Amino acid sequence: MMDNKSIRAALKKNAMLIILLLVYLFFLVLTKGSIFNPSSFTELINQNAYVYILGVGMLMCMLTGGNIDLSCGAFVCLLGAFGGVFMIVRGMEPGVSILLMLLIGIAYGIFLGFLIAYVHIPPWIATLAGYLAFRGLGTSILSSNSKTGSLAPFPVSFQNIFYGRIFPTEKGVFNVPCLVFGMLAAAAVVLIIFLSRRSRLAKGYEADSVRNATVKSVLSAAVIILVMTKLSLDGGIPTTLLWVAGIVLIYSFITSKTTVGRHFYIVGGNMETARLSGVNTRRIMFLAYLNMAVLTAIATFTVIARSQSAYADVGKNFEMDAISACVVGGVSASGGAGSVFGMVVGATLIGIINLGMSLISLDANYQRVVKGFVLLAAVVFDILSKKRDT
Repeated sequence: MMDNKSIRAALKKNAMLIILLLVYLFFLVLTKGSIFNPSSFTELINQNAYVYILGVGMLMCMLTGGNIDLSCGAFVCLLGAFGGVFMIVRGMEPGVSILLMLLIGIAYGIFLGFLIAYVHIPPWIATLAGYLAFRGLGTSILSSNSKTGSLAPFPVSFQNIFYGRIFPTEKGVFNVPCLVFGMLAAAAVVLIIFLSRRSRLAKGYEADSVRNATVKSVLSAAVIILVMTKLSLDGGIPTTLLWVAGIVLIYSFITSKTTVGRHFYIVGGNMETARLSGVNTRRIMFLAYLNMAVLTAIATFTVIARSQSAYADVGKNFEMDAISACVVGGVSASGGAGSVFGMVVGATLIGIINLGMSLISLDANYQRVVKGFVLLAAVVFDILSKKRDT
């Protein structure tokens, strides 16, 4: 039997997951079950794909000392405008256009990373300049190429890459490839949990008990199979899920298993100590913002493919959504602490709140109020938890 101390520790460790479940159950009642429909699961993924992608990039920035990127939302607008000009106005092939947009993102990331890492301009000032300039530039490009101030539609082949489905079927019919993929993913997660436990024990580190590992495996597998079953009834696996899952898995590996990933945490913990320990702090800062720009380009692809157009307001407040996902997911506002998994939980929580409020037709202004309180509550919870630990 677990004692009270162990129970409190388990509750604290999984607090955000418990809150996520409670919020979902709350909206399940308010929406009379409609949030549990297969279409709601698909919409949750498609609607919030940019939050997961930008959240990963923002996580890497915040790990370096609580730094953020205020320009990513406006940069989505600018890149979307370039994409509209390339594919719609000039009629360029989607593959070539994607490559050009990525190159623009890389160029901006190199420039921004250089200013922050080597010229030592504070990140919030350097990115604030982009926040102010990029939307105006993007709007100007759209206005000069369209009387309506927007460009649409994007080629179907482009939409299929970032907003299509894998082995699509009719809605209401079980999509077999989707179910098979779900079972394989569930089995992989269970295997990873137990292999990770065995590895930690072999190195002499603290690890979950067999019971805890089993419970974690069963719950994780059940959630994956549930989600994939719902998606299978709504036409199959959205391509946005593959993009999000791929990015999340890659960065989970980078942050937990690589030397470069550990350096992000070390720099965020104490930059001067990291420098004296031989860590190239300038390179880490440079990589953080180069990485953010590249992920912003990928997020742009998913957004304009979903909306099928480029317009002036695209990307509005995206930077705030990414920051919120990180903070709600337990990423420290002062840097050096946080995880990709935590960010995913935070982004999912925000996504469920957005979806639930939309389904009950709550006024957009009140939606902002709710999200503001959620963000504040997450920060207060983080501060109080740290005080109890000390």
